[in-house]
Amino acid sequence: MQQIMGYGWGNNMNEEKRPFLETKDIYKSFGHVEALKGVSMNAYEGEVLAIVGDNGAGKSTLIKILSGVLKPDSGVICIDGREYCGLTSRKAIEEGVSTVYQDLALGNTMDVTSNLFLGSELTKCGFLKKKKMNEEARRLLDDLDIQIPDVTVPVGDLSGGQRQGVAVARLVHNGGRLLIFDEPTAAMGLNESNAVLRLIKKLAGEGLTVIIISHNLPHVFHISDRICVMRQGRVIRELRTEATEMDEVVAMITGAVTTD
Repeated sequence: MQQIMGYGWGNNMNEEKRPFLETKDIYKSFGHVEALKGVSMNAYEGEVLAIVGDNGAGKSTLIKILSGVLKPDSGVICIDGREYCGLTSRKAIEEGVSTVYQDLALGNTMDVTSNLFLGSELTKCGFLKKKKMNEEARRLLDDLDIQIPDVTVPVGDLSGGQRQGVAVARLVHNGGRLLIFDEPTAAMGLNESNAVLRLIKKLAGEGLTVIIISHNLPHVFHISDRICVMRQGRVIRELRTEATEMDEVVAMITGAVTTD
């Protein structure tokens, strides 16, 4: 049986440099339910940070706050040195924060190029510069090593991994600097998962800040530089992936060990 590829990318990130993203004491409640209880975490340029935890750990709430979908009750979000008490979806995008959700939010009946340029089409005298857009789409996909032979095919005809690639390319084209992936390899086969993981690592290698939310710990350990473990609305610990073991992370997720 073919194994998941061992990518072997190193990361010489200087832990003392300023993080691109920092959250400080983020709290969020829904009625009597405390979803986040003082979450503080950092993410750096050129790294893949994995956020892991069981259902109800607070991962989705945190991501929605970073994406501007939800506003925290209290706390601070710091992006590239600028502090916010909360973000709107527009402000998050302006700051380069983009999220790739599981549903990808692509136009299935539209071709690859149209999806990449949605909202930023190239025109001249009111007409689409389709040839120029196709050329730029081809160049962008090639630069990201996304294997899509024909940019004029409908996105709905592509495989899951290729569709993930289109969603990522659109965010990069729109100026994304911090890319958040929600379960990026869910329901994908081995080869497609490997292609998506390679793409994620390539993005970090080019200096972007990448956060992944995943229950797939083998994938997490293959591509992440650091792991942020959440449990019951709190960050239990941030760990360097190379300095920890999967059993240790599982124990933190389940509460089998304490970290106090």
